[in-house]
Amino acid sequence: MLRALPAHQWNYSTAAHLLNRAAFGGSPSEIQRLADMGPVRAVDSLVGFDPRPETSAPLEWTRADPQERFKRLRELREAEPQKRRELTQMEARNQRQRAVELRHWWLERMAGGDRPLQEKLALFWHGHFATSVIKVKDATLMWRQNDIFRRHGAGNWLTLLQQVSKDPAMLMWLDQAQSTRRQPNENFAREVMELFALGEGNYTERDVTEAARAFTGWSFERGTQEFVFRAQAHDPGTKTVLGQSGAFTGDDVLRIITSHPQSARFITAKVWNFFVGENPGEALVNALAARFQASKLEFKPLLRAIFMSEEFYAPSVIRNQVKSPVQWLISSIRLLERPLPPPQLSGNALRQLGQELLAPPNVKGWDGGLAWITTNNLLNRYNFSAYLVMGENPMIPKAGKGKKPSGARQRPFRPGGGVNVAKLFTAEERATKPRLVAALEKRFIQGQLKAKQRQALTDYLDGLGALDDADVLHAIRLVMSTPEFQLA
Repeated sequence: MLRALPAHQWNYSTAAHLLNRAAFGGSPSEIQRLADMGPVRAVDSLVGFDPRPETSAPLEWTRADPQERFKRLRELREAEPQKRRELTQMEARNQRQRAVELRHWWLERMAGGDRPLQEKLALFWHGHFATSVIKVKDATLMWRQNDIFRRHGAGNWLTLLQQVSKDPAMLMWLDQAQSTRRQPNENFAREVMELFALGEGNYTERDVTEAARAFTGWSFERGTQEFVFRAQAHDPGTKTVLGQSGAFTGDDVLRIITSHPQSARFITAKVWNFFVGENPGEALVNALAARFQASKLEFKPLLRAIFMSEEFYAPSVIRNQVKSPVQWLISSIRLLERPLPPPQLSGNALRQLGQELLAPPNVKGWDGGLAWITTNNLLNRYNFSAYLVMGENPMIPKAGKGKKPSGARQRPFRPGGGVNVAKLFTAEERATKPRLVAALEKRFIQGQLKAKQRQALTDYLDGLGALDDADVLHAIRLVMSTPEFQLA
């Protein structure tokens, strides 16, 4: 169990699989570079991202002066009712715009950053510790939480859980900031146990009640946006949580939870499912938990073990995970070697595909897997492929001569233009139709299409004369509309 993949089994296919799952995919040259490294160096090139310098600066508004924030809060509090409404509406518009900018900033990091696994982990933790800007209503708080995922997502489990549990966005999301000894917030304690660290059925109602008492007094200061412990609101009495008793604080409870054997089993199974795409069996869960505990609850050794394991490269695993909308978009951008669409369009596309960043549907996050594939979502993927490949607007139908399409917006859409065919395929790869089919499969599928899809692609190309760039772009779009392309 968790035996390392033998070096002689390492090849282009396994390297592509590693890049698809531990990152967001890549071009044939990027895959070949990993294949040439061998499994140990290839895995370490992704997991060992810490020494690499940051290439993306934070958004300017994340550096706001706390005194300026205090000033705005005071102005709002002291304003007359009409002025207060105007200020509130202006702030809401401002926050919506910042959320758009934050989403795009993060997508840019995923698409072109030097630390793809760090961003993939941030995406995992965003779904695990699901928090929505719709309730938090503050893009800076969402950025701060996102930064926690980035800084601690590959580190120690207890440290990460402490950081997230004390995060102002999370405290606001789960209504913990108002929890006092007279009214402990049991919902916060329940979510920490059930959704974050233990799983359903691995705690009692008394554990929830007692843990809620321990978390009383946890709040944050709205001006500084920093966690604060309000001692006067804390219940200092004795609590009993998961069989242990004492005058516990919230930090004590988190230590008790993460040291419980079920916590290691729960979180390593979640990590495995995210990166591998299937729930691990009992024996594998035990092996993952043992490896995690042996590393003192550090995630990097666990990730190395997963990405080096024979189980990770099993034929039943490779290209058998439905791409999430974010994975679909970013991998498409990387494979097409084109820029991201503008912020508003990227955000709207992900919303229509079913995964709006910073706005998970509920505290459980996104269901994932086959839930991503509905008739409407698939159609939206196909339509958006047209924009990414051809430069056609996926949201507004093209008008005929002298006509305006029904329901179209009055402002004309300015297409981004098709991708550069010569950048994706050499003249030799485009010299014959069979070579082009093989090159399309290598870049977009990292293998072979199913016989039916391959025949449809071949028939399409055979029906054309000498191929021009437009024909190649249509062929790319056809490949991106196959079932195989929806899998990683």
